[in-house]
Amino acid sequence: MTTFFIKTYGCQMNVRDSEAVSVLLESRGYRETDREDDADVVLVNTCSVRGKAEDKALGKLGLVAARKRERPGLYVGALGCMVQRLGAALFERVPALDLAAGPAALARLPALLESVRAGRRPVLDVATRGRGAETLTGHARGGQSAFVTILYGCDRRCTYCIVPSVRGPEWSRPADRVLAEVRNLAAGGCRRLTLLGQSVMAYGRRNAVWPAGYRSPRGFEEPLPRLLEVVDAVDGVSHIEFTSGHPAGCTPELARAMAELPAVSPHLHLPLQSGSDRLLRLMRRGYTVAAYRAAVGRVRAAVPEVALTTDIIVGFPSETEADFDATRRLMREIGFDSAFIFKYSPRPGTVAAEWADDVPCEEKQRRNRILLEDQIRRSRRAAGQRPAAG
Repeated sequence: MTTFFIKTYGCQMNVRDSEAVSVLLESRGYRETDREDDADVVLVNTCSVRGKAEDKALGKLGLVAARKRERPGLYVGALGCMVQRLGAALFERVPALDLAAGPAALARLPALLESVRAGRRPVLDVATRGRGAETLTGHARGGQSAFVTILYGCDRRCTYCIVPSVRGPEWSRPADRVLAEVRNLAAGGCRRLTLLGQSVMAYGRRNAVWPAGYRSPRGFEEPLPRLLEVVDAVDGVSHIEFTSGHPAGCTPELARAMAELPAVSPHLHLPLQSGSDRLLRLMRRGYTVAAYRAAVGRVRAAVPEVALTTDIIVGFPSETEADFDATRRLMREIGFDSAFIFKYSPRPGTVAAEWADDVPCEEKQRRNRILLEDQIRRSRRAAGQRPAAG
């Protein structure tokens, strides 16, 4: 039996994709191994959000491909966002690579592998046609927690972000299909769910997701609160989160859903990126600092105990010390429970990549360190104020 191993880089969407690919391959007679050295097929699921993530994936692919000199029967494949971005150029970077498949091609992976094993290599599939991802609903058995993708792609076009180019336009899964997946998970013992989307609060914005005539028992009209309501009602589901959010989606109705639905976690991941209105405009984030404050206020008014987490970018093109100080002040004011803080890196193909990357690396590092130290102090103080578990 042919064995395979998957190495995953990047976000929760990639983790979910790798799990679904694993279940798909096992259904076609492959067997997953947790030892890379024992695998006949090694797949690297890649990320393109930051240059460092791509460097890691390319380094890993190079190391695995080098082993083919000692193991001619080893097959090496790259999956995911970096494949979509680089296309055929990836084979120039890693000449021994056997196959490469973008995010929309993952459902076709068994056929791609068969082509390689039949001697037709290298194989590249970066087609975006169809919605093959909709068929990737398999989950590993016996887990207490699971990721469930409800929205694919993104339409926001932030100037620094590669996601719309590699994940495609936004589309939402029909609610009945999401619900069927959730019920199957719950029947298998899963209790904790994270609903995923690149901009998850946009669920249902671009296409109809509800059967005709559906009525929400609580009178919810917006698609995401409705979905949270029906998932909350599934027997056995005790914990629901959703990520990643956007301030525009923090409506009064969503705040009400978070307050009223027992299984919905009092946690919200709400990327800020910058506390400077000038930079938010350059980033095309679609909100101001005042709008972000208002979004947080609506949620906290409904769920006072909400744990709020965020993403921050330091060193975005033209970021001044005043811009940075504005971000620092706003983070202090909001009082995030935790924050993921990243140094800006240009992504080819984005609008911001055409601008001068004019904040020196040393300055990016300094600003990153300051915000991290601030956040560590806040998190420790917050932890000290909370009652001990148990």
